[in-house]
Amino acid sequence: MVRKARHVVGLLGPAFVAAIAYVDPGNFAANISAGAQYGYALLWVLVVANLMALLVQYLSAKVGIVTGKSLPQIIAERLGRKSRIAYWLQAELVAVATDLAEVIGGALALNILFGIPMLLGALITGAVSLGLLAIYSNRDTRLFERVIVGLLLIIPVGFFVGLFIAPPDPVGALGGLIPRLENTDMILLATAMLGATVMPHVVYLHSALSRDRHGKASSATQLKTLLRATKLDVGIAMLIAGSVNIAMLLLAASALKGIPEATSLQAIFGALESNVSALVAWLFGISLLASGFASTTVGAQAGAVIMHDMLERKISALLRRTITIIPAIIIIGLGLDATFALILSQVALSFGIPFALAPLIFVTRSERIMGESRNPSWLTWLLGAIVAIISVLNLALIFLSLQ
Repeated sequence: MVRKARHVVGLLGPAFVAAIAYVDPGNFAANISAGAQYGYALLWVLVVANLMALLVQYLSAKVGIVTGKSLPQIIAERLGRKSRIAYWLQAELVAVATDLAEVIGGALALNILFGIPMLLGALITGAVSLGLLAIYSNRDTRLFERVIVGLLLIIPVGFFVGLFIAPPDPVGALGGLIPRLENTDMILLATAMLGATVMPHVVYLHSALSRDRHGKASSATQLKTLLRATKLDVGIAMLIAGSVNIAMLLLAASALKGIPEATSLQAIFGALESNVSALVAWLFGISLLASGFASTTVGAQAGAVIMHDMLERKISALLRRTITIIPAIIIIGLGLDATFALILSQVALSFGIPFALAPLIFVTRSERIMGESRNPSWLTWLLGAIVAIISVLNLALIFLSLQ
């Protein structure tokens, strides 16, 4: 029994890499802004979004294990050349939007903690991600996973310490589980929180991570073992990520609500230092730095997987890093509001979610692709409902923004 348990534990890892995307700097901006502006009112969005993410990430990993292919590979096999290029372009733009948030987040953290200029901080963040990507490129996936997991475990510390010092109101938190959206700004934040949680680029990536780690299951027994380990992997990783996201909002609601200056991550650092403690503020900065370094690496890896598996082309990590860091450099160079740019990048991700989930529904319901591991009808309908909810929220945001 002990040997079997150790074997299952040894199969864990890919979901923890994917989970980094769920606690990236975009999550910091969206969740803390939601808590500071509206208290506990948007807590329900995080609960629903994390439940969606739990299901979606398991199914993405399942695709890689059952088929031995990534989701982008399977999509590419079923599209013509023009359609494949168009689909790749929107998926790649989603990955770039993700990277924008992550590079800016890393630069903000370096500025907050050490006073490093934002432009230099963005370049340092990009260089660190290159170093981490080199580990994965050398096919040392286990070492890569361990580094990413280590960074993932750093992120929650500051928020949990902060909640101990400034505990949330239990009644207010329970009230935040009641769904409501009262104005356009709340819809904007809810859409950003959703985009920051159900990350489309990680839907593509997780299938590739499982494929690269485990390969295609060679027997029914191995498949059963891998799927059992994957459920545990995803469950633990998403529990950690979901807890961090909820802790962000709860801390902001309990410590920053009603503080008008808490509108940027730099100001939030100062507000935490003034209203909670200097320790919590510094832990917040360290968490943001770990998030920026780790998530920009995962985002860049997602972009590489999308290009390679959809177009069968590969460019050097240095060239990709150079291209994808340009939008962040432009925003920083123009002196635009970095925190608001983070939130808008997460809104862009929300618009990319249906494009990632619709193929996932098609693939996982197909007996020809998935065999006996295909989804039952009720699960297909549930996934369809998730796509419909996200699409309606996106359309509502467009409609209200035009008023």
